[in-house]
Amino acid sequence: MIWTDSGYLLSKIPFQENSIIVNFYTQKHGKCSGIIYGATSKKIKNYLQKGNELYLEYHSKSENALGYFKVEIIKPRTSEFFSDKIKLNCIVSTLELIKILTVDGEKNLKIYNLIDNFFFLLNNKNWKTNYIYWELKLLKYIGFDLDIAEFCKYEMFKNDKRYYIETSSKKLIVPNFLIDDNNVDISDRDIFNSLTLLSEYMKKNIFIPNNINFPLSRQNFINYFK
Repeated sequence: MIWTDSGYLLSKIPFQENSIIVNFYTQKHGKCSGIIYGATSKKIKNYLQKGNELYLEYHSKSENALGYFKVEIIKPRTSEFFSDKIKLNCIVSTLELIKILTVDGEKNLKIYNLIDNFFFLLNNKNWKTNYIYWELKLLKYIGFDLDIAEFCKYEMFKNDKRYYIETSSKKLIVPNFLIDDNNVDISDRDIFNSLTLLSEYMKKNIFIPNNINFPLSRQNFINYFK
C-alpha cells in the first residue's frame, strides 16, 4: 500500500539507531503513524521539527502493519517561534492535544485546516484570545460543541456581571469575553481562567472517562498566564 499526502508532524520518538517513529495529522488520511528511516541524517533532521508541514509518501505492506514515510519539507512552521517561549509552549501543547483527541485514520479536513490556521493566528496581535476560540472549534470538530453560556451563572459585583460555572467540587471563573463577546482589555488572567475552564471540561468529558493522563505540556502552557 502506497499513498501520498501532506501532514503536520505531531510527535516523534527514537526508533533503533538512526530512525524515529512519527505521528502526523494528514489532509486526506487523518492521524497516521509510521517510521522515518535515517531521520538523524543531516539531509532531513533539521526539518523534522514538531509542527512542520511535510510532503509524505507512505509505504506499508497492509493497512494493519506499521509502514514507513519518505518525507520532504513543505513549510517549516515552528522555527519562527523558537525565540518566543510562550508561543513555543503553545505549539507543543496544541500538537499533543491534537494527537490525543483525534482518531487514527479518520479523515477530518476541518481539523487539518484548523492546524493550518493555528500557525497563522500565532502571528496576530490578539493571538491569545484567538487561541481560546480556536480550542473551542477543535472541541466542536471532534464532537464536543461546548456552549459555555448555557452552563454558566453570574453574580453582580459593583454593577458588573461575574460569570462562573459551579461543579460538585469547585467554582470555575468564566471570563466575560466568552459570554459577552467583548474582546477589549482581556488580561492574561482571563486567558488563564479560559484555559483552566476548557481543561476542566476536557478532563471531565475526555481524559478521565478514557483513562488518559492530562498532558504536562498543557499545564506548563497554562502556567505562563498565572
